[in-house]
Amino acid sequence: MDFRERLFELRRQAGLSQEELANLLGLTRQAVQKWEAGASRPDMDNLTALADYFHVSLDYLTGREAASPPSPEHTPAAAPAPTVIHHYYHEGWHYEYKSKRTLFGLPLVHINLGRRDNWARGILAIGNIATGFVALGGVAAGLFTLGGVSFGLLLALGAVALGGVSVGGAAIGLLAWGGVAMGWLAVGGCAVGTYAAGGVAAASRVAVGHVVSAPLAIGQIADGVKTILVPMEGLSDAALMEAHAAIAEACPDAPFFVTRILKFFAWAELR
Repeated sequence: MDFRERLFELRRQAGLSQEELANLLGLTRQAVQKWEAGASRPDMDNLTALADYFHVSLDYLTGREAASPPSPEHTPAAAPAPTVIHHYYHEGWHYEYKSKRTLFGLPLVHINLGRRDNWARGILAIGNIATGFVALGGVAAGLFTLGGVSFGLLLALGAVALGGVSVGGAAIGLLAWGGVAMGWLAVGGCAVGTYAAGGVAAASRVAVGHVVSAPLAIGQIADGVKTILVPMEGLSDAALMEAHAAIAEACPDAPFFVTRILKFFAWAELR
């Protein structure tokens, strides 16, 4: 029996999946899969870690000893769900915490961080990849999310954000605010939406900014059915009042905060 067969047998006896064993070592499931398929072999650090965990010798693990199963006292019990695990192997550090209390089958808190694609799943999830009611991670998905790439049903914050309310470098959502923003109400350097405000803004109803296109267009360069051109020195008090009245007239069915944001942008950026 060679190494790959020994590893498979020891893992099966311990009741561990490939992913669970990989998490214990701070590796990916693919690494364990390759070991058991014979496509690669672990280095000495990981061999030692495996031998220590399964309570067997390196000779037995690598197939140098007789192919008899380890004695019962050497057979590890099925590992319980870890509470805190620290692993520091040269392939990358790994930290994981999983609370014992659960809600809807998910741990209340799951933290899974490392140099690889560690996935955290919980009510509060923090990880390289995180999914949960509140999720923080490089890639995050949930109700409220913060991440490099963020998908939030209610609120998403991230370099790339997609959600009901999204804020990010690139933001897409019902309400979107970002360098590039697309949404029903979009505010940003470049904004596209039903209502839009920004340096460059295009909208199906009202656009406010410097270069704008919409049925009601208010800006220094404006294209629309109705336009209010803004001179270089900004809008006068009378012109600002006219712009505010035009915005209110063009948004009869919009929530009050839409007109407030558009009016504020006209006052702050074009005054």
